Amino acid sequence: MTFPLRSSYGGRSREDAMKRPEACETIADIRAEIDRVDRELVALFAERTAYIDRAAAIKGPLKMPARITPRVEEVVENVRREAALRGLPPDLIEKLWRRLIDWSIAREEGVLGPEWKDTEAEASGEGERR
Repeated sequence: MTFPLRSSYGGRSREDAMKRPEACETIADIRAEIDRVDRELVALFAERTAYIDRAAAIKGPLKMPARITPRVEEVVENVRREAALRGLPPDLIEKLWRRLIDWSIAREEGVLGPEWKDTEAEASGEGERR
């Protein structure tokens, strides 16, 4: 699988391909840049999804559940911290990421099967079949 984000600039660097917000002079400029950012976000979500699919393939033989609560909380803390560093509201980013995480876990469970859910052994990252 290829990820267009890394090759979508036609040989130019990302910085050369984008127009900084302060350089935008019209609403059309702004809209074009928002559309570009949206394409990049979709490409990043596709890349993240490929890792989710690979995680499910690895977890199955290890009898690990899709949801490992300590890891979920670690991811949430990571994005909250990153949001704060970038001047974004951590609460908003947490809500978005919890939604993304829930979708990702449902996708993993689709691969692993419905018998793989939260277990008593979550904290260790080990699951047991119900």
